[in-house]
Amino acid sequence: MSDVSLNSQASLAMMQGQNIAAPRVAKGVNQAQVDKMAQNFESMVISQMLQPMFSSLSTEAPFGGGNAEAMWRSTLVDEMAKEMTKSGGIGIADNIAKEMLKMQEMGNNGR
Repeated sequence: MSDVSLNSQASLAMMQGQNIAAPRVAKGVNQAQVDKMAQNFESMVISQMLQPMFSSLSTEAPFGGGNAEAMWRSTLVDEMAKEMTKSGGIGIADNIAKEMLKMQEMGNNGR
């Protein structure tokens, strides 16, 4: 695979990630819930970044899974993203959680 192809896939993944809106925090949500939502968001971003990389992989014999692998690939990538997030991810979950808490405080102070 050429560097140009990898760069275009990386650019596409980043553009897709930029189009994802951060989750909103509901009134009365506790810290554990905010952390979980932030981690879910980070997993979704990582998954969107990984999808283009895996879409170009062949699923042919002798080691590929054929059509079954192609069908389950997105689920596999989502699970890989969740595991990456559990292992520290790319570091956006903490910042997302902080921003969500700020939004919640602003909403509560304005009422």
